[in-house]
Amino acid sequence: MPEVIFTGPAGRLQGRYQPGADANAPMALILHPQPQFGGTMNNRVVYDMFYTFQRRGFSTLRFNFRGVGRSQGEFDSGVGELSDAAAALDWLQQQNPNARYCWIAGFSFGAWIGMQLLMRRPEIAGFISVAPPANMYDFSFLAPCPSSGLILHGKTDQVVPMVDVQKLVDRLSAQKGITIDHVEIEGANHFFETRLEEMNTAVDTYLDSRLAEADLPFEAPEDPEDSDEEE
Repeated sequence: MPEVIFTGPAGRLQGRYQPGADANAPMALILHPQPQFGGTMNNRVVYDMFYTFQRRGFSTLRFNFRGVGRSQGEFDSGVGELSDAAAALDWLQQQNPNARYCWIAGFSFGAWIGMQLLMRRPEIAGFISVAPPANMYDFSFLAPCPSSGLILHGKTDQVVPMVDVQKLVDRLSAQKGITIDHVEIEGANHFFETRLEEMNTAVDTYLDSRLAEADLPFEAPEDPEDSDEEE
């Protein structure tokens, strides 16, 4: 899988990109957790979601926010990182001008950034938010949430309490015109360290359902062969 370098608001951004086989393949952008706590695009949850979309024929991009890995700049408390995500989506669209639609997925801090980007970009047709930090950041901007999506959370998450995520789910579920699926993984902590298989199954099941509804082709999931990156 090729490394890519593209221009962001604070300088170059480092990513990993896998194009889809079809000229009009849909796109997916995957966002990593908090950089100040070691979050990178090689986080295992991010890595697995990347391959989940890639196996289904999406043109898929994950990248390092500013100041992470080979990406230039410094951590900007979410403001600059949102601009980075917008630049990443711009780059992805430039590579895929005929894409049918776009999805966004994020883990923890990346889920918060992803949901903000969702509000600004009407071309995003669906989202996956894993362990959204509803106790740390304000999600009130989702009024209304423009797309249906999946919120996935570990039942033993000690970083983001279940009660805070449930309040977010309840508020979004009350909105008309969208459907919020909420999956809680038994025994999973914030990082899904011993429950990655269950997390991946939940994401697979949700995407299978959504893509089948849209009558879009996708391939059956396989174990990723590229395992040379850090988790």
